[in-house]
Amino acid sequence: MANKEEQLGTGAVIEAETFRDSVSTVDQSGARKWVYPKKPKGRFTNYRDIVTVFLLAVFFIFPFIKINGNPLLKINIIDREFFILGQPFYPQDFFILALGAITSLVFIILFTVVFGRIFCGWICPQTIFMEGVFRKIEYWIEGDRNKQIKLANQPWNSEKTLKKGLKWSIYVIISLIITHWMFMYIVGYEEVLRIMQGGPIEYPSNFIVMLIFTGLFYFVFAWFREQVCTLVCPYGRLQGVLIDKETINVFYDFKRGENRSKWRKGEDRKAEGKGDCIDCNQCVVVCPTGIDIRNGQQLECINCTMCIDACDEVMVKTGLPKGLIRYATQDEIEKEQKFKFTTRMKAYSFVLIALLGFLGYLLNNRGELEAKFIKPAGSSFFIKNGKINNTYNYTFLNKSNIDHTVTIKVIKPNNGEVIFSGDNVILLKRDKLLKGTVSISFPEKEIKQPKQNITIGVYENGKLLDTFDTYFEGPFKLQF
Repeated sequence: MANKEEQLGTGAVIEAETFRDSVSTVDQSGARKWVYPKKPKGRFTNYRDIVTVFLLAVFFIFPFIKINGNPLLKINIIDREFFILGQPFYPQDFFILALGAITSLVFIILFTVVFGRIFCGWICPQTIFMEGVFRKIEYWIEGDRNKQIKLANQPWNSEKTLKKGLKWSIYVIISLIITHWMFMYIVGYEEVLRIMQGGPIEYPSNFIVMLIFTGLFYFVFAWFREQVCTLVCPYGRLQGVLIDKETINVFYDFKRGENRSKWRKGEDRKAEGKGDCIDCNQCVVVCPTGIDIRNGQQLECINCTMCIDACDEVMVKTGLPKGLIRYATQDEIEKEQKFKFTTRMKAYSFVLIALLGFLGYLLNNRGELEAKFIKPAGSSFFIKNGKINNTYNYTFLNKSNIDHTVTIKVIKPNNGEVIFSGDNVILLKRDKLLKGTVSISFPEKEIKQPKQNITIGVYENGKLLDTFDTYFEGPFKLQF
């Protein structure tokens, strides 16, 4: 954002942008400045409430949804169990998950380049829970901004004790619920319910972990609050690199708003050289991070649109046009240029589409089965009835959601024989790992080298599911 001299287009003395040298929630001494945002209302607030309800429903319903008997989403790093959209992923598929993470990062970058921090204000779990749950409980118990400030400044009497105690107790309960649901995404809802039934005596370590995370959530939403966004979150720092003058953000139209002046009924503000901003400060008191959007784009702004609703309400009451604070680009405000899809945005889009295509290809071709045939350490060949025999330990990983009945054949050379210790048909349960032993033999005359490359295939009803290249040992033969 340009400095104030550039904003006004006058020869006024340049005012130092001191607000950029400090954080809005910390005073000059370094002490915390508690933010008491006014309860928002308006068009964007209604839209955001709808998004909040939808995302909360998704969060609380998803752990109970299963696809083909598998959880919709499960990320268990400790036990190495990963399910995404009901599809199992294994450590062998880590490169696919890594590529998926890179693709998600590129999507976030593109989203930020175009729309700024709209993710922070509309989708981020911190904002969803803080503004959509905890803050609403605070308004319900303590009242709006002025009542909260009065309550905070009054001595600890029965009213303050009752209201604070009730609020904090509800916060603890909600934090406990969030913790339990979070663990459902890690170990599954069945395991969480089993731990709850067993209680802290049977599962003391799980109980301690639950208490730690409950305390962490309570600390974040009851005390740390907006400082997660302004001091901790790396995404807020990343936006400073990604956002430019062509990014859509929440902006104050300084050309229309300056010079600021208090509103008087019946006045002709344009004739008197006054801007549309009546300096009511409503955009400041409603901000959950405590900034003044009129100072320009700032690190603390999370694009929550509360200032838009507050300003529009004032504009309607004063008979002035809405949109003094609105979604716009900096070029739209300064140069009156409409939004355009820039070369940088096109480049990110191309990279994103390429990554999505490659990721889709890998997911489609990762196969239903992964097979390995490894010779046991220290084992050697033996000769019997004119045939050379080698033993292999096999490992089959069924990646599909159905059972498979498979058999093993030697593909190359094609005159090898597979000798099973039991039935020559192997049953593979879905999402399971199976280990076993099998022998492979070749006629002695066919093995001309001490180590010969062979290819083993795994088939189901004549369909090749997977192959594995290994070697076959035989006696050393002198060549003349």
